[in-house]
Amino acid sequence: MLRRHCSARLRPALVLLSALSIASGCGPKRLAVLGPLDRPDSVAESLVARSRLTDPTRIDFRWRLNESGSRVRGVGVARVEPPYKARLDLFLDNGETVIAAALVEDELRLPPGAPEDLLPPVDLMWGTLGVFRPIEGTRLIAGERLEAGARRLRYAHVDGRELDFELAGDALRSIEVVMGGSALEWVRLEPSEDGRYPYSATYRNLVDFRELEIERTSVRTVAPFDAEIWDPRE
Repeated sequence: MLRRHCSARLRPALVLLSALSIASGCGPKRLAVLGPLDRPDSVAESLVARSRLTDPTRIDFRWRLNESGSRVRGVGVARVEPPYKARLDLFLDNGETVIAAALVEDELRLPPGAPEDLLPPVDLMWGTLGVFRPIEGTRLIAGERLEAGARRLRYAHVDGRELDFELAGDALRSIEVVMGGSALEWVRLEPSEDGRYPYSATYRNLVDFRELEIERTSVRTVAPFDAEIWDPRE
């Protein structure tokens, strides 16, 4: 049984939503469009194949949360396994559990009482691991060639949002959620040299004024994980 995700002392810092000014809140710089991308569907298929999970892997990282003017930080571990399973645990530096979550395919699983808005939504969660996975209900509508050799794949969601995936070379660099021409939230990555798990990921929610930064400290291939870790609700 997992411990409670946070104490009463921490809860206000994690779930209170009020005005917060975050520097550079306009989101990642959007590169200029040079023209349409040839065969964007083939680019998407290739990126899915290159970025999919291949081995059971443990990723250790440090994290920082800035929400409502409150700053909380600690350490964490992500455990991932093909085809599409990820377990995320965030702790304070004293070892106290802040949140545990599992992402299986397109389902985010949280224990009862866990804050549902602390982590990125499923649309963006896979992206924090460098995995390109447009979720069910989205469709590719366009591809664009950008300055500096970058590319963008644009997906429309059934709820009216647009998800823009920006690629630097063959690696995912950012995901931006747009509605009505305005950015709602985004993930920005610092890709690794091997093109696998990024060195760092920054998630910013421009509506709720929340920023979560993750910086990896180690990555290693491990033995397959026990099946029960994929459901922290139990």
